[in-house]
Amino acid sequence: MQSLPTAQYSQLLADKQQTLARLLSPFSAPEIEVFASEKIHYRMRAEFRIWHDQGEIYHIMFDPRTKQRYRVDHFPIASELINQMMAAVIPLLQQEKILQHKLFQIDYLSTRSQKIIVSLLYHKKLDEQWQQQAQLLRRQLQRQGFDVQLIGRASKQKICFDQDYIDEVLNINGRDYVYRQIENSFTQPNAGINVKMIEWALSCTENSRGDLLELYCGNGNFSVALAPHFRKVLATEIAKPSVAAAQFNIETNGCDNLQIIRMSAEEFTQAINGVRCFNRLQGIDLSDYQCETVLVDPPRAGLDNQTVNMVRQYPRILYISCNPHTLCDNLQTLCQTHKIERAALFDQFPYTEHMESGVWLVKR
Repeated sequence: MQSLPTAQYSQLLADKQQTLARLLSPFSAPEIEVFASEKIHYRMRAEFRIWHDQGEIYHIMFDPRTKQRYRVDHFPIASELINQMMAAVIPLLQQEKILQHKLFQIDYLSTRSQKIIVSLLYHKKLDEQWQQQAQLLRRQLQRQGFDVQLIGRASKQKICFDQDYIDEVLNINGRDYVYRQIENSFTQPNAGINVKMIEWALSCTENSRGDLLELYCGNGNFSVALAPHFRKVLATEIAKPSVAAAQFNIETNGCDNLQIIRMSAEEFTQAINGVRCFNRLQGIDLSDYQCETVLVDPPRAGLDNQTVNMVRQYPRILYISCNPHTLCDNLQTLCQTHKIERAALFDQFPYTEHMESGVWLVKR
């Protein structure tokens, strides 16, 4: 892989700032707070296809413009731990034909706490002989000093040799928080920027009153850290693995005022508006929450119209967005009742046009 244009990083980030400022200008946004990324080794997860070439295997990627494949032996975007594992695992796979036969992809998930998951993906059924060799592979990697979980995946198969998760530790405003991260589930890719996002959210909500509602909470990434700023927190998430991780994170970090329910934002909107009843809400009295703040971190499509109309009922809205264009679509409605008091750019994906942003809206 070609080296990163680190010398151009400041200018590339300034260009993103100008683009976001232009997009937010119709909404009278204040000056944008900019949070820069590390220039190298900032990405905590990576996926590579595996190329088989006359008995040799190696990582490859595809150029997004030309679609041509290229070999990847070193990946400066990814964490140092992923790069170390890439260099270690390929020679070991080379030594065992059972492990490399019909292997088509390797996924890596790493943490700042120096733990890593390696997922091997196959176009074949994984039998007992494969399991024996995979267990040996894991022991070889452990002897090299890696704290590694190894997972095999094939059609309708998932084989773990210990567990399918690792626990990250993030220092947020001087306090360590534990976040369980489950293989093949969403986690924030840039750990350094994730810390800055959470700290910015904390600064927005530090003088909050009442309770917090969070939609799309994932593994509790924001709500666990924000819980001390509120009397009670009610969070929703639809993905079962993320809900399980969030429950662990709630307990491990001592959050006694945070309740998570497995619902989509659309379902919660129907529930809060009395459109539908849900068995998942049994034992939860929504009227017991006096939410004055709502936090949303939706997918790229943004918020649906019903959720936008529900969200605008709250005095304060913290909106984290991975797509500034759908954010602006939602702001067309939200800014009829709210004004943007703070806006931020978080450079989750340096050297790309992708922009992660945040706005803090207060009712007019």
